[in-house]
Amino acid sequence: MDADTGEPTQADIERVRVEVYRSYAEQGHPPSRAAIEAATRLSPAEVEHALATLAETRHVVLDDDGRIIMAHPFASIDLHFSVKGEHTLWWGGCAWDAFAIPHLVPGEDEVLVATTCAACGTPHAYVVGTVEPPAGDEVAHFLVPAAHSWDDVVHTCSNQRIFCSERCVDDWLASTGNERGSVFDLATLWRLAAHWYEGRLDSPYVRREPSAARAYFAEVGLTGAFWGLEA
Repeated sequence: MDADTGEPTQADIERVRVEVYRSYAEQGHPPSRAAIEAATRLSPAEVEHALATLAETRHVVLDDDGRIIMAHPFASIDLHFSVKGEHTLWWGGCAWDAFAIPHLVPGEDEVLVATTCAACGTPHAYVVGTVEPPAGDEVAHFLVPAAHSWDDVVHTCSNQRIFCSERCVDDWLASTGNERGSVFDLATLWRLAAHWYEGRLDSPYVRREPSAARAYFAEVGLTGAFWGLEA
């Protein structure tokens, strides 16, 4: 706690962030407030302040009741993906996050990702590892451009889906009235997920600047206005 302000320090806030991520990684769900208090030795008020700060700085997502529902790539709400590892079962926040988990969590180098086509409901399952992308002719469709992903992050993640084919994407767009976003293959999805969340289980964690994020997108093959780059 900062002796002058009575608020948690940046170091305190970082300890809360690490505890949230540690719990998600190891148990598949966020820690309770009591568990955070016990692990960090912060007061309830300090923990609430830290979580509010982490939400404002986009490290965690809180719902209207203050519950922790996301800490990318982890989620505790159903956003259309499940991820089964050797030790833990997670909700994957989206196609991107589901494919990212084996790259981030120690000891879970291979996971089973399950979902359904957003258009026709066909079930799909992939063994996703850290060495090479899974086989499959399906495609990913991301609806919300990168620059607006945090306008409503739950909506954004809910619409980063896998489809059987581009025909299913077209059918879904026609039925929902949405405009086409970015469509790419599973290999590109795997590359996008592979290193995006590196360091989130470590401390201190420093976010990429926008220019570094755009460079990362381009490196994995995602360019154009949707990804914050000129076509």
